Amino acid sequence: MIQTHPTIRLVNRNLTISLNPGFLVWQVIFPLVYIFVAGFAYTALIDSVPFGNVNLDYPAFIASGMIGFNIMNSTLVSGIIIWNDRRHGMFEQILSGPFTKSNYVLSNVFTIGILGLVSGSIILLIGFPLFFKSAEFNSLTIPFLVFASIVGSILFGSIASIISTRLKSSEGFNVIINTVFLFFAFVSTAFYPAQGAPEPLATGFYLNPLTYLVDIIRAGIFGTFTEFVILEMTVLIAAAAISFIIAIKLLTKLDL
Repeated sequence: MIQTHPTIRLVNRNLTISLNPGFLVWQVIFPLVYIFVAGFAYTALIDSVPFGNVNLDYPAFIASGMIGFNIMNSTLVSGIIIWNDRRHGMFEQILSGPFTKSNYVLSNVFTIGILGLVSGSIILLIGFPLFFKSAEFNSLTIPFLVFASIVGSILFGSIASIISTRLKSSEGFNVIINTVFLFFAFVSTAFYPAQGAPEPLATGFYLNPLTYLVDIIRAGIFGTFTEFVILEMTVLIAAAAISFIIAIKLLTKLDL
């Protein structure tokens, strides 16, 4: 009988408990509301949005931004899984079986990577009718989108994991993680451009990694590859690497 690798078994377990109806509704219905309701409602206020050397209508702008938003949103699963495992004693039970802390850590990394790619792909397909007229696909489009999905998932998944390992009360966990991710969501270029925003809000956009994530995604879709986008990719890699290292150290130090 072929034995499945322990890490793969934990990934399967993570996906099984994560992909429930509530999660799927949150990952699909919520973005749909923003894309097709807010997107078209705000066209009365926002005629076009500049991005690089192109001008986008607002539905195209927000549909592309929601890809990055959904990638970030899906990585909340990582923190929630770790938090629930600690709260309900599952972490101890897992480590008392044929699993190590390394298996546990790797399974969370693979889980957020899979969810990031899947959720990003779903919104890409849903939003495609809105931005296909402005899209400029080329040989760098898919690499940029895959890069954004994987690096963005690792970054935000690591942040969620760090929060889940440092907090002990459920109230504190819910308040902190929701506050942090609400800041990421709305103080970014996912929903509106930085150009024209008042200071210090415009500066806050570029202290937010979600801004870099959605800018990279838009660069891939609309063909606006610039030196600034390459700089954003470098910053995103550095932030993901630092967050990932911190998360790994905290996870491996969790006590039974």
